[in-house]
Amino acid sequence: MKNVIKIGFLALSFGLFAVACGGAKTETGTDSTASAAGATIDSAAQVATSTVDSVANAAKATVDSAAKTVDSAAAHH
Repeated sequence: MKNVIKIGFLALSFGLFAVACGGAKTETGTDSTASAAGATIDSAAQVATSTVDSVANAAKATVDSAAKTVDSAAAHH
């Protein structure tokens, strides 16, 4: 009879332990602040990249134009 009470108490203890620990569930969540900041940073990076690219293309066009002028002047002399 004593063993039955001990086993019942042990089973009840394990049951309470499993409920208290949440059954080993893990919760996942997202950080909306980090997501918004990441989107803002990505947007700013795209704007900066397009600005730098347009300035680089304009500079390249200017250099190419100057090189063609020098080449044509050198060809005439």
